[in-house]
Amino acid sequence: MKGSHIAVTGLLFSALLLGGCASDGMTQPEQYSGFLSDYSRLEPAKSATGQPVMRWIRPGVTLDDYRYLQVRSIGFYPAPKPTEQISSPALAELEAYSRQQIRAAFGRRFELLEPGAQPRPDTLILRAAITGVDTKAEGLKPYEVIPIALVVAATTSASGSRDRTTELFIEAELVDAATGQTVFQVVRKGYGQELENREEQVTLATLKSVIDSIVQDIDRFK
Repeated sequence: MKGSHIAVTGLLFSALLLGGCASDGMTQPEQYSGFLSDYSRLEPAKSATGQPVMRWIRPGVTLDDYRYLQVRSIGFYPAPKPTEQISSPALAELEAYSRQQIRAAFGRRFELLEPGAQPRPDTLILRAAITGVDTKAEGLKPYEVIPIALVVAATTSASGSRDRTTELFIEAELVDAATGQTVFQVVRKGYGQELENREEQVTLATLKSVIDSIVQDIDRFK
């Protein structure tokens, strides 16, 4: 086997669960996207780095039996719609960077199987998605659903205008390839750079630190 596969617990909890700069970030039920098949089992918990998450573990699961991991999907759900503040190229860059970094990180812990390959008995299947939430403008009024939430900051600047924070939400699950049973589910949000106003463009650089925190948590987990 490649390493200790009990490490999957920490990987999923602390890596796929994005560690952002803010600490008030428990995802609320109304922000669930429908990507996961069942949200009723999720419970509040802390990731390995102390970040708030919603998670579920199948009772009695033995992770030592898993040697391989197949990345079934890492992308947007639902399909994103570009706006004046988030362009199609920016969304494409974010998706590609997320997929590349998450695959590489898990590849350091498991033997990766190609998406179209026949899963082996000791294989976990990863499904992960950047999910859609309400975009909120002045006064916290939702006006559009897109994959990245732009939320008015709680504080007002010296000029009297409000900064806008970027929030990146992710949902993920691991499935036993042999039985088809879900063994882990997690939901989490992380925070990117603040924007000065609604005209400032969201780019990969705005949210890159959130994605990089995934890799950092995977590499640090013991």
